[in-house]
Amino acid sequence: MKYKSVFDIIGPVMIGPSSSHTAGAARIGRVARSLFAREPKWAKVSLYGSFAKTYKGHGTDVAIIGGLLDFDTFDERIIHSIDIAKKNGMEIEFIEEDALSEHPNTARIQIGDDQGELELVGISIGGGKIEITELNGFELKLSGHHPAILVVHDDKFGAIASVSTCLAKYEINIGHMEVSRKEKGQMALMTIEVDQNVEDNLLKELEALPHIVKVTKIVD
Repeated sequence: MKYKSVFDIIGPVMIGPSSSHTAGAARIGRVARSLFAREPKWAKVSLYGSFAKTYKGHGTDVAIIGGLLDFDTFDERIIHSIDIAKKNGMEIEFIEEDALSEHPNTARIQIGDDQGELELVGISIGGGKIEITELNGFELKLSGHHPAILVVHDDKFGAIASVSTCLAKYEINIGHMEVSRKEKGQMALMTIEVDQNVEDNLLKELEALPHIVKVTKIVD
């Protein structure tokens, strides 16, 4: 096995006892916050497998809420994140699920406010690393460790090519890309992990392309 850095071996700098149950959980919550682009007014968190069994002892609950507050893994405020969130007016619910999941460290996060809602499924795969496997009903594979662009688009001919051409114009290198759709000819989602952060002017140009509905970026 090859490691990119010493942190792949010893794990991330973090608050809490477990890279999988604490740091990974915080990162799942923070990706949800990044995609929602604001602090939610309510959060419903369903925990599966070992997350459900040990989330209080390992700080998975405060870590996820800390992520929703945009706290990084090493932020000492994570310890008090639930109290902070409640003082901010956030309604929080945790559910211990009995259903089996594909991965033992799985969380389904539903967040929202009066402007909209978001739902994602994330897994903590060890060493603080995560994968987002579902977003608003779309299946995807998003690591959360690289800058990424999520493009919601009509499932029409040429949509993928036009996005790729636009990225090439700005010399943006694609590290990983996949497309998910719920039904043929309906809505689809491009998940594009890139090697560098993208500027807002590129996002606006992507949104102006034919068949593109919404573009969101995740900053590394």
